[in-house]
Amino acid sequence: MNSGIAKGLAGVVVDETNICQINKDDNLLYYYGYEIKDLTEHASYEEVSYLLAHGELPTASQLEAYRAELAKGRILPDALKQVLEQLPAESDPMDVLRTGCSVLGSLAPETEANDQFAIGAKLSNYFCSILLYWHHFHQSGERIDTETGESSVAGHFLHLLNREKPDETLRRAMDVSLIIYAEHDFNASTYAARIAASTLSDIYSCFTSAIGTLRGPWHGGANAAVMRTLEKYKTADEAEAAVLDMFANKKRVIGFGQRVYSTADPRNAINKKWAKALTDAAGDTVLYPVAERIEEVVWREKKIFANLDYYTAVIYHMCGLPTHMFPAMFVIARTCGLIAHIAEQRADNKLIHPLAKYKGPEPRAYAPIAERQ
Repeated sequence: MNSGIAKGLAGVVVDETNICQINKDDNLLYYYGYEIKDLTEHASYEEVSYLLAHGELPTASQLEAYRAELAKGRILPDALKQVLEQLPAESDPMDVLRTGCSVLGSLAPETEANDQFAIGAKLSNYFCSILLYWHHFHQSGERIDTETGESSVAGHFLHLLNREKPDETLRRAMDVSLIIYAEHDFNASTYAARIAASTLSDIYSCFTSAIGTLRGPWHGGANAAVMRTLEKYKTADEAEAAVLDMFANKKRVIGFGQRVYSTADPRNAINKKWAKALTDAAGDTVLYPVAERIEEVVWREKKIFANLDYYTAVIYHMCGLPTHMFPAMFVIARTCGLIAHIAEQRADNKLIHPLAKYKGPEPRAYAPIAERQ
């Protein structure tokens, strides 16, 4: 045993933050003091994005100006489009976003005039346009126009995805999902961005560090894995039998458990409501019952709760997203949260350099190659 070692930094407080508060005892989540349930009921993603960038909700005029800044990210530079066309059609969407972010770093580098907040305001829409320009080019050969005229990031994404103005219920469901994914304390990708920021690297390098971390299936890829599980079953009874068999064989069910909450993930109830609304509206009588039964069985048998990724999979599927694109939505949503953390790290910076406990060989003498056995 590694006495005194906190593997994965579990339980270790590494810094202070003003951005996000997680109340583990009551299973509550706050952005700058606003509870996530209130934000998802009353605010837009753009309001939350402004809140995370500036620490306060915007006035009407501030929100209008901020939306105008976000809209600038809908249009891709021609040089970036050329790079996206060269990427393989089978690329992982997260690789596409990481590459697109790096290219933007060369085309529109961070400067005093183009600072972290100016860049951050555009990145969420940029990421929508990058992903879907690449997607449509390799699916149909079409070089789509990425100017949709939509006033919201959710609307812009769905308009580009389905090539038409989105249904308002779908747009709001996506909007809520973006709010929920926008921020979550010092998770792996956020901390990766803060580590990069602590070296005084540029904003794009901080983002590519975060995207590379989100690419991992234990972090950003869980929502896609959930969908691949749910779509295996045609009835709730079949799903229950399969889960019980998984438990009998000591296998894990994806989409359950979250280190920072005790008995429930507060984001799950919000997602569950929207998943039910979308499947009901579409007349789907399989997906939601399967998901709900699995959730019930896992809690009944293991007392493990569903996390935010679980019903997000249902929402994204009903919005028409290909499953392999699900993790990319994490990047689009988390853009504003990452900007907030990068700015906070820069404002009171110290190079992040933790220690490790050595357990390798004892000191030994170098042996000439002729003497080695």
